[in-house]
Amino acid sequence: MSQNVPGRVAGIDFGTVRIGIAISDSQRQIASPYENYTRRGPKQDAQRFQRLVDEEAVCLFVVGLPVHLDGRESEKSLEARRFGQWLAETTGVPVQFFDERFTSHQAEEVLLATQMTKKRRKQRLDMLAAQIMLSAFLESATGGSKPPGALDDQA
Repeated sequence: MSQNVPGRVAGIDFGTVRIGIAISDSQRQIASPYENYTRRGPKQDAQRFQRLVDEEAVCLFVVGLPVHLDGRESEKSLEARRFGQWLAETTGVPVQFFDERFTSHQAEEVLLATQMTKKRRKQRLDMLAAQIMLSAFLESATGGSKPPGALDDQA
């Protein structure tokens, strides 16, 4: 449904302290890291995400869903779902959830290869994880409409 609405998609790597944000181009072909946002409280967070929607013409949020290897959801998954619900209510923009298994690990590997200092890697990690997750979402045939399954699931 929201997958067909034209406009940019924002990928969210949810965290209780920091949120990584990535954004697509309007044709939904390319995902780019956008920013790491440090949470400041419900009011300031709401203002930041509404400003993101307004400035970047975001028409869909994709929130990364941390799940176990077998596809079961964790306590962090529930926190991400609560955040996604808050985000949709706050901005009026639809939210979809997408499997984010291994995105932080992949982002860390990419950053380690750049020879950056640990501090600079940490500054970029969450938005790069959001970019990896958003790229996978944009490339997926299901567009996040199916729940994550086990990694060895052949269906």
